[in-house]
Amino acid sequence: MMFLPTTKAEMKKLGWNKLDVILVTGDTYIDSSYIGAAVIGKTLFNAGYKVGIIAQPNIDNAEDITRLGEPELFWGVTAGSIDSMVANYTALKKKRRNDDFTPGGENNRRPDRATIVYSNLIKRYFKGGKPIVLGGIEASLRRIAHYDYWSKKIRKSILFDAKADILLYGMGEKTVLELTKAIKNSESIKNIKGICYISKNGEDEIEKTDKYIILPSFESVKQDKIEFIKMFNLFYVNQDPKTAKGLIQKQDTRYLIHNPPQNYLTQSELDEIYNIEYERDVHPFYKKMGKTKALETIKFSITTHRGCYGECNFCAIAVHQGRTIRSRSEESILKEAKEIVGRKDFKGYINDVGGPTANMYQIECLKKENYGSCENKRCLYPKKCKTLTVSHKKQIELLKKLRSLENIKKVFVASGIRYDLILEDKKYGMEYLKEIVEHHVSGQMKIAPEHIEDNTLDKMGKPGKEYLKQFKDKFYELNEKTGKKQFLTYYFIAAHPGTTEKEMKKLKTFVSKELRMNPEQVQIFTPTPMTYSTLMYYTEMNPFTGEKLFVEKDMNKKRKQKDIVVQKGGRR
Repeated sequence: MMFLPTTKAEMKKLGWNKLDVILVTGDTYIDSSYIGAAVIGKTLFNAGYKVGIIAQPNIDNAEDITRLGEPELFWGVTAGSIDSMVANYTALKKKRRNDDFTPGGENNRRPDRATIVYSNLIKRYFKGGKPIVLGGIEASLRRIAHYDYWSKKIRKSILFDAKADILLYGMGEKTVLELTKAIKNSESIKNIKGICYISKNGEDEIEKTDKYIILPSFESVKQDKIEFIKMFNLFYVNQDPKTAKGLIQKQDTRYLIHNPPQNYLTQSELDEIYNIEYERDVHPFYKKMGKTKALETIKFSITTHRGCYGECNFCAIAVHQGRTIRSRSEESILKEAKEIVGRKDFKGYINDVGGPTANMYQIECLKKENYGSCENKRCLYPKKCKTLTVSHKKQIELLKKLRSLENIKKVFVASGIRYDLILEDKKYGMEYLKEIVEHHVSGQMKIAPEHIEDNTLDKMGKPGKEYLKQFKDKFYELNEKTGKKQFLTYYFIAAHPGTTEKEMKKLKTFVSKELRMNPEQVQIFTPTPMTYSTLMYYTEMNPFTGEKLFVEKDMNKKRKQKDIVVQKGGRR
């Protein structure tokens, strides 16, 4: 195991005079499979490239950004694991005091619009013209014209605002290897999947109309909300590698070329990524600056799969990780668990085993795997699609094997769980829940119904409250049978498009009478780029029906919606 170098002295120890690629990130450098910059860096390193990392550089001088010199091939820039505006501000646009990805925990190292700021920082001190490649969730979700909640404006692709050369979107391991090879060999990058770039005239690309779709221009979507909805719908249905076409959008006098998505990693390719050796720690250069809270969660956690077919309207996973589940092999997961157990600092507890939705591991529609996502149908909403066969059998087997490993005291499943999936699995659902209740929960189990009113749930793309009632009863029934005293905690959303104070009052009544609790976990909806809920927020229309939609935009009234449900004295 090794850290990637962050200083010239570390480069010298490796016998490196110059780096091929330098990654600049808004997170501190945690060498972990949960951190995008670390995964991309180690993937390139394993392919034979010399890679260094500059984490959270000071943007007021040259000291940090020039520390490793200039790369031979390109700069890679990411805001980090979270969009920088979401990391820095609450839904009510108040500055956040804390940052879990910054040593010491104080939110003072990640600039607003970090992707743009870091790109400008590089250009300020390096005139060599090495390409700047954008990546990470901030770039991925801002890759076409988008509504920006913080400025209340339609913004161009971040590629234009950052004045960068290439944008790499989605899960980038395969794409970055193809791109790096092309740059090294001075080959064209125009046909690489999973990237965006800028064309000065667009004529060559527009001729590819059989493979590319022309989106409404930036100027038209900026002025016309109907055009914005049209653009988003075209964008959304062209994100599956098996069915998607490329996209072209005129922005000023130039054109954004959005190539089709990269092919998903196969199971063996995914295993290879997670079989990479990571230090599972903060790099010593940054560790001396203070404790990094995020490490506590991810240090001894295991990712089992990527993607989510839940497609909640407020969630951007569908356009970043994809709507198709890609699962690691059981062998790869157990191998990682054994590596964790063998560490001197391991105390016997694996903090999480899961993915975006824990209980989607090894569950996917064969039709979708072969032919791509359905254009006009969702897997779980309004009801589970009949083509999707749900079985928790493989997850049960995996969890049993993990908890039986020597020196493991407890394996937690802390990732989100879709309780409707458990109830839909008539053969293994209750066995899975029993496994979770008996062995993988400590005190409380967190679930996210988000709301209970059909009108609001419809806008969210979430199932009805009948699933919640059934699951609650099954959970407490199992706890009673097994002698456990464990509880359910619930996540709810206030001020989602289509939600009024009336719906929040009904939610309050429901949680008080049916759930018999006073929830504190109520979040005010935050509009983030590339979600249908944000589309509703901006346009004040239901994009699926065209009907007008109530959207609460007054900050005080948003807070009031939350306060209706949150117990007096609860967290805000």
